[in-house]
Amino acid sequence: MTSPIDHDAIFKELLSTFFLDFLELFVPQVLEYAEPSEFSLEPTETVREVFSPIGQGKKKVADVVARLSFRDQEACFLVHVESQSSAYSEEDFRWRMFHYFSRLHEKYRLPVYPIALFTFDEPFQEQENSYVVSFPDREVLSFNFVSIQLNRLNWRDFLERENPVASALMAKMRIAPSDRAQVKAECLRLLATLELNPQKMEFISGFIGTYLRLTEKEEKQFQQAIERMDLTTKERMMQFVTDWQEKGREQGREQGRQEGLQEGLQEGQITQRQEDILRILEVRFEEISGETRDLVGKIEDIEVLGTLLVQSVTAQSLEAFELVANQSVAEVMLENGEQSLGESQGESEV
Repeated sequence: MTSPIDHDAIFKELLSTFFLDFLELFVPQVLEYAEPSEFSLEPTETVREVFSPIGQGKKKVADVVARLSFRDQEACFLVHVESQSSAYSEEDFRWRMFHYFSRLHEKYRLPVYPIALFTFDEPFQEQENSYVVSFPDREVLSFNFVSIQLNRLNWRDFLERENPVASALMAKMRIAPSDRAQVKAECLRLLATLELNPQKMEFISGFIGTYLRLTEKEEKQFQQAIERMDLTTKERMMQFVTDWQEKGREQGREQGRQEGLQEGLQEGQITQRQEDILRILEVRFEEISGETRDLVGKIEDIEVLGTLLVQSVTAQSLEAFELVANQSVAEVMLENGEQSLGESQGESEV
């Protein structure tokens, strides 16, 4: 059992941090008439006020709303990007997109460019991207939005796109089971070619780890995929993924390059992830207690650490992060306890 993933928070962080990269990747035509240097995100509080009356029960807030200026014009427009992580009713979703559009238009009196990002794994059928109101004698309304459905995109088409959003979202595109290890390696290879600050690189690395959790067999295939890369790419890649380079070279002189690389990769990932989580928490919340440091140090599952790395960036408070971390530790202990119990029962039967 693993901790639940807050998909909405993760994708909102991705879209907010790399908004212009997202536009360049999926709707580059917008940047032909927009002025990127005059781009700004609308405050979450302001957007919440606009959408708070929509829906019943759980309050839903639009993921990202950004303001851009037209080139060579003293006029602005909005871009609204809504990510959808579950198989929502098509009709309800199209209705929601239209109402987001209408409320934004009413609030700001600006043109709105709507985009839907479908991130769910299933269904594979193409989602409709229009909302129509019509009568037998006329069509009253025809509202259309851009639809980006990740599970219908071929990850191979994005291999050469030097774009951080491509590096992250390839992990959510349609992937054959036999390609999972290769896709993870390619995501990280692409990330290694980008000139990003360490925090952004760690976020995308954690994003990839969250959505491409590999089995033990796939981890071996992943390491083999890294081995097949040229030396320059491999070294650039491992500089931010793990500290294998130092350990691998030292162990490689004694035990051989292959053994050193594999052991350095596995051990270095755990240590590096733990250090990165604590470093991000210190930057965001200033003081980190010894209990929190011990808590992170107890976790040695690389995939769980990947999830916590994302949480360290997106958690609203240190307490919220600690809650998720405590749940992770409890689940790991429970799984180990169940395994030990099963083993002891097997021994007693013999």
